[in-house]
Amino acid sequence: MSLLVHLRLVVPVDLTDDVRHILADHDCATNVVVLQGVSLKPAGDVIEADVAREAASDVLDALSATGLEQRGGITISEPSSTPFAAARRIADAAPGDADDAVIWPQMIDSAYAGSRPTFTYGVFLVLATVLAAIAVITDSSVLVVGAMVVGPEFASVAAICTGVILRRWSLAARSLTLLLLGFAAAIAVVTALALIGAATGLITDDMVTRARPQTGFIWHPDRWSFIVAVVAGAAGVLAMATQKSSAMVGVFISVTTVPAAGNLALGLAVRDRHEIVGSATQLGVNLVGMVAAGVVTVAVLRLVWHRVGRRTTAAPARLP
Repeated sequence: MSLLVHLRLVVPVDLTDDVRHILADHDCATNVVVLQGVSLKPAGDVIEADVAREAASDVLDALSATGLEQRGGITISEPSSTPFAAARRIADAAPGDADDAVIWPQMIDSAYAGSRPTFTYGVFLVLATVLAAIAVITDSSVLVVGAMVVGPEFASVAAICTGVILRRWSLAARSLTLLLLGFAAAIAVVTALALIGAATGLITDDMVTRARPQTGFIWHPDRWSFIVAVVAGAAGVLAMATQKSSAMVGVFISVTTVPAAGNLALGLAVRDRHEIVGSATQLGVNLVGMVAAGVVTVAVLRLVWHRVGRRTTAAPARLP
């Protein structure tokens, strides 16, 4: 992970002095460049700077306080490499470590993205549930893992947690609605497909209700189901907050949300009460566990970085 993040700011002329001073006077910023009058839409100046990851949230908060968030443009990117002495110097000056840094505006932006009911979100959730249903029919643990990885639902879980802790209740409500309606729609689609399969003889009741040594755990929730969901929820939110994408793969293959949805759809199709109740319970336990752990994780991150941020040395912005 890079030590720095790069900021590209489109700044109205009357805010240029304030923005320039915030960046130029900050101990954790370097490579500050001002290009006057080059922005056409919106009209204004362009200011670029490199900022230590650990100080990025504080810098962005100061920039937003000038009104730049409403009147100009803020773009955050991450250099693939920063092999120069000033990068190491400002990273050392910043509190904490770059690998642990949480850039809150970036996380909020990702949360809003995870709350949008996009076409691809729905398709991926349906396809993942289909894979899970096939895994149940064939008793294939490999397909269970595949269904877990394809499922997109964790973005909505993380968005719920972010919305709750930051008191963005509309974000939390939108994300929860997307999560519940998404699963309901996916289960309905797969149930319909299973009914068609049953009508054509492709699927029989015995395929769903027989003993399944490889996939029986999907609809047998126990205390470990909740414990795994809690651990995975905490790990997933932490990975998203710190942009550790490799860790997310482990989260995706840990929690049986989508497999439980696939098993629930098949249970509904063959009208087996035990399969229905067990799968619905497993799905609910996992979602509740992930959300609860995610909320606690975001709260802890917020508290830790609030305290770390107090140690960041910065000159006060000269606001009008």
